[in-house]
Amino acid sequence: MTDSEIPPAAAVLGRNLTHGMLDTLGRAIVTGRYESRPFPTEAEIAKTHGVSRSVTREAVKMLTAKGLVSARPRQGTVVQPASAWNLFDTDVLRWTLERKFSVELLRHFNQLRVGIEPEAAALAARFGDAADLLAIRSGLEQMEAGEAGLTDPLEADIAFHVAILRASKNPFYAQFQSVVSTALRTSIRFTNKIKGRSANVADHAAVADAIIARDPEGAKVAMTRIIGDVLTLIGEE
Repeated sequence: MTDSEIPPAAAVLGRNLTHGMLDTLGRAIVTGRYESRPFPTEAEIAKTHGVSRSVTREAVKMLTAKGLVSARPRQGTVVQPASAWNLFDTDVLRWTLERKFSVELLRHFNQLRVGIEPEAAALAARFGDAADLLAIRSGLEQMEAGEAGLTDPLEADIAFHVAILRASKNPFYAQFQSVVSTALRTSIRFTNKIKGRSANVADHAAVADAIIARDPEGAKVAMTRIIGDVLTLIGEE
């Protein structure tokens, strides 16, 4: 049977199995299960987990693309050092954050945000269209509702930041939204735990107001202040 002849349900099952295998192997690598022993062969993986060789092969290919493993002549598949992992890959970032909570990793992430989100806010003030401004305002309103316990404040906070990245109209910044969404889930939970409350809505409103007023410098300064406060909290922990 060719790929085109595979029934839709079987194709979905195959994709689910592959991503399930990817998640299992990726977590095992990131948590250090293979630090002192070799990575198993495709045949060993297939036998251990009861999946086909094709599912295993695809999962290993995906791990390779993420920088977690590499194939070496006469050595088979080898786990790569953490320095080679693609942290911009949302799976890798999620596994890394879930592995063992790391304040240092969150600090590095927010240092990266300082170099991107303030400029994205400035660009949003310059180039965001009516739909973008509406999405930013909607994100802020969700945050306000979150303070009243009517919505999920974490999801609202993320939606606000993602809306600004999209409003920048810069495709590179827009593609950063997946990384921001993934890492913010951990970062926000951590800083909220320290503060004992959710994000400061007034600070986020200052960003939104500056963007809507077409004030690039004001938007940049306001966003820098938000991330700067996060870095201060992380540094004090």
